[in-house]
Parts: sequence; C-alpha cells; structure tokens
Amino acid sequence: MNAEQLNDVFREIILGTGVKRSKHELIYEGQDVTSSFIDMLPHHNFHPTMVGQAPVKPGERIPAFYISQQTAYFGWVFWEKFSQLRLRKLFGTVVRNAKGDWLYQLPSNSTTIIYADLAHILEMDIDRPFEL
Repeated sequence: MNAEQLNDVFREIILGTGVKRSKHELIYEGQDVTSSFIDMLPHHNFHPTMVGQAPVKPGERIPAFYISQQTAYFGWVFWEKFSQLRLRKLFGTVVRNAKGDWLYQLPSNSTTIIYADLAHILEMDIDRPFEL
C-alpha cells in the first residue's frame, strides 16, 4: 500500500465512509502510522483541542478522536445529564467497556488533546446519550 492508498484508508476512518468509526489501530505492516493519521485529521476539519474548549451546548454533540498508544478512538464531546440541575461535559468513545460505559471518558477539565470537528455540531437527545 502506498502513501496515497493509506491516506484513502485514513479518510474513510475519519469521515466514517466505508468503515465504522470506532477503534482503529494505527499500525500498518508493523509500522506506527499514528503521525500520518494525525496529519490527515485537519484536512477533514478535525483539529486539536481539549474537551473544555469544545463549543458544545447541552443537547449537542461534536465528533472527535482520542489517540492513545497507536490507536484512534472515535467518540463525541457532549453533555451527560444526571438530573435537571446536574450536567457534565465530556468526551466519550463509541467503544464501550464490559459495563456498557464509554471505554474512555475525558472530563471537561482534562488537558488531554482530542481532535474534534468543531464545525460539525449535531443535535442529540440529552436524555439518551447511549444512543449516540
């Protein structure tokens, strides 16, 4: 696979076309291609930010990637509702753990870099975040 073909694969992962955006190992033929994946993200409007900086309101979500140990995890920045008075902003992966919770969660005060499409704000049902 040449660089152009690898970029095509990355494009499909980033845009969710032809492949489900979830957990993607960034190793190809034994080589770490994480930096190449990160380089492709801005070409598709995914820019580095932190959860707390994402301009999302309750009832909205923003697509994002969290990258850890040569793996890209797709998820959303959104507000989780506990009650009418208690909400929290977080990034949660679409990949779940054994209990059904987000495999990775980053709170709004996290300094961890995520790559988010801040221009692509979608509506969501704040009472049903598991249906993301």
